[in-house]
Amino acid sequence: MVGSFHEAEDHVQETMLRAWKARDRYDATRASLRTWLYRIATNVCLTALEGRARRPLPSGLGAPSDDPEAPLAPAFDIPWLQPFPDARFEVEVRADMRLALVAAMQTLPPRQRAVLMLREVLEFSAAEVAVQLGTTVPAVNSALQRARAALAEAGEATDVSEVSEPDDPKVREVIEHYMRGFETADVPALVRLLTDDAVLEMPPVPLWYRGSHDYGLFMRRVFGMRGTGWALRRLTANGQPALAAYAPEPGGGHRLHTLQVLTVTGGRIARNVVFADPAVFEAFGLSQEIVFDTFDGLR
Repeated sequence: MVGSFHEAEDHVQETMLRAWKARDRYDATRASLRTWLYRIATNVCLTALEGRARRPLPSGLGAPSDDPEAPLAPAFDIPWLQPFPDARFEVEVRADMRLALVAAMQTLPPRQRAVLMLREVLEFSAAEVAVQLGTTVPAVNSALQRARAALAEAGEATDVSEVSEPDDPKVREVIEHYMRGFETADVPALVRLLTDDAVLEMPPVPLWYRGSHDYGLFMRRVFGMRGTGWALRRLTANGQPALAAYAPEPGGGHRLHTLQVLTVTGGRIARNVVFADPAVFEAFGLSQEIVFDTFDGLR
């Protein structure tokens, strides 16, 4: 709903506090405990979203850049979308939480977003959602239809049948090849793993690129600035493969550089969202200290 790991944790605490204060009014004959708690959580989120700007990714703000040497100026005034560690939500719903879909959902009005989450992800009935939102079943169905249409227009339909799991052997093979290419700064090897229209974006930098050619040119710039001999650690985020990238330090060892969340489709990498926000590192339990080991076994 809110697109922020840290805000979500705060809203969970607020939900539990409200539930505790209202515990004597809970009636098990009218709703299950699950339905009751999600009603409170939905209202907490809707209140929090009043007057708030959406949390975007760079690709949602403007056209891609065609200049691989463009200045990397961060925009700290934008509330960027944040990735979520897979360990913090149920495996059964993680495909519904892939990063591009969450970003597309941020464009929906809050109540449409709530209806979509409650109906499509959490699988409540239209009648249950109507009770949770204090509205009617026709209104819920109408909001769901509008939300689906908006996501389809954005290229993010809610059918997740084609979403590959991070532990899929074919996905793991692609990621393994990408890691080898990245660690050795082998740009041609990386480009061969990309779709023709692959997207590379790097919040909090609003700059982004589309196409394997520009992706490769930008990676040449990165390796030219930071050198070779990188180290990568395999993770998962939003039901997608993710990598913690550690850049080589001049005095030896490696320092955490970015968290990269990858979208793999048809055996190729279609998108890489690269995060450099310390708050994101903290959410994933990643230390920013210099690491002096050889990174053996981190894959």
